[in-house]
Amino acid sequence: MKKIRLFITRLEPSSIQSGVYTLVLNEHEGSRRLPIIIGNYEAQAIAVEMENLTPNRPLTHDLFKSFATSFDIHLNEVVIYNLKEGIFYAKLICNNLDKEVEIDSRTSDAVALAVRFNCPIYTYDFILEQAGVEIEEESDVDNEDDENPKDDIPKPPPPQEKKKTANLSTSDYSHLSNEELNEALKNAIDHEDYEAASKMRDELNRRKK
Repeated sequence: MKKIRLFITRLEPSSIQSGVYTLVLNEHEGSRRLPIIIGNYEAQAIAVEMENLTPNRPLTHDLFKSFATSFDIHLNEVVIYNLKEGIFYAKLICNNLDKEVEIDSRTSDAVALAVRFNCPIYTYDFILEQAGVEIEEESDVDNEDDENPKDDIPKPPPPQEKKKTANLSTSDYSHLSNEELNEALKNAIDHEDYEAASKMRDELNRRKK
């Protein structure tokens, strides 16, 4: 299967669940975005590296990188290779000069390591088909931001500052008509609430089956 490269375009508090964050990955030369829910610690770990901040003591992911580089282990790429029951599965493709190995990883940890090793992140088309959110053509300014993802990633704000772009909980979606659900989906995309949009699309796909 052909791999599709992804870039980090957004990291923000979840609009649906407190204490977690939405990591949004944009496909290279495409209009689909992949929202992934990650924990607070992993969100902070990603943001710290993207903002080039130096913590007083090494974070766990910093320690992993130091340990790996000390033994000539390099992280070549991260691949989000599967999606089962809403859970993304990722693997680290590593080598130590003469041997390549694949290591299973949580997606949030894999991304936190990818930004530290400055290695590419990939996925497959079937995952974007299942969980991606299609974005309409954006302005030139937005496209420039996607090409320079580091400029678009702020340090995650505290939970009380989270965006309130969707007032519907997941349980509400099943009570909406298809017309209402499509309208809510469009509204979520307009407000860049890709997490809610992804869940609404899941509900629409479930009804088609």
